[in-house]
Amino acid sequence: MKTPNILYSILDLALVSKDHSLQQTFHNTLKLAQHAETFGYTRYWLAEHHNSSNIGSSATAVLIGYVASGTQTIRIGSGGIMLPNHSPLIVAEQFGTLASIYPNRIDLGLGRAPGTDGETAAAIRADFMQASQYFPQELEKIQQYFSLENAHAKVRATVAEGVEVPIYILGSSTDSAHLAAKKGLPYAFASHFATTHLKNALEIYRNEFQPSAALKKPYVLAGVNIIIADTDEEAQRLSTSLIRMIVGIFTGKRDFVQPPTDMTDELRMVMQNPQVHQMLRYSFIGSKATVKAQVKEFLEHTKADELIAVTHLYDVNDKIRSFELFAEIMKELH
Repeated sequence: MKTPNILYSILDLALVSKDHSLQQTFHNTLKLAQHAETFGYTRYWLAEHHNSSNIGSSATAVLIGYVASGTQTIRIGSGGIMLPNHSPLIVAEQFGTLASIYPNRIDLGLGRAPGTDGETAAAIRADFMQASQYFPQELEKIQQYFSLENAHAKVRATVAEGVEVPIYILGSSTDSAHLAAKKGLPYAFASHFATTHLKNALEIYRNEFQPSAALKKPYVLAGVNIIIADTDEEAQRLSTSLIRMIVGIFTGKRDFVQPPTDMTDELRMVMQNPQVHQMLRYSFIGSKATVKAQVKEFLEHTKADELIAVTHLYDVNDKIRSFELFAEIMKELH
């Protein structure tokens, strides 16, 4: 049985591979987005992270502009802007500007996590903890700045007023589900790494959803890790870069994305570690046929309206091939 028409998109962190310069990394990010456009992807989102040498998407709005300038039709956005790091006025000005240059193509995904460690969060904004507690109010400020009514206010984001920029709430826990439902906004859940709360968060969001001017019924985007190659064995080999990256996160030794190696017993054991296994629960690794069955099961389980695929690989050409095969899967499932 075929699934309803499920959209498919990409979340990218502009990961820096070993022996790659930042310029090369950004060029590869654009190259991937250009291919994604031809493969029929709906949107290409860039995440906000700070103080990580292996992540290039720290100046998120700047990178969104760069990718939008080199593409034609695919939506480009943030997955997300970590709102407590920023002034709502500045965010409205940045994304109002982007959407004026690239009309009907810019998305604004908002999250409340810092996207970094505590010390760096404090360096970004001294009152970060306080700002994160006011996330709902800060969200309302952004909505106000984008509204035509704000033309009469004393404080204005003039480049944002009346500009069409859809807002998405990002989440990795149940807190964000309540907020997205209350505000009547689409909800993007980070199930590509925060797997524990997926079921509860989606239930809360759908049960509590209140229609708004932005959205009449619930809309769920779910993150999944995708590594697809021509054979299961090749996909497993490529996944060794992801496994080493996960080990780096857990051990506090973050490093550039390493070239893939043959799968070893040691790396298989890492995959079976309870913490790693839970984190990678919605990671679909294998040939097209293998991953297709896993994606179909995930869609039946979540009833997601859209999948956002994350692919952490060393070589951009392997990424492009993986996303090409994922697009084929999504088209065949429709």
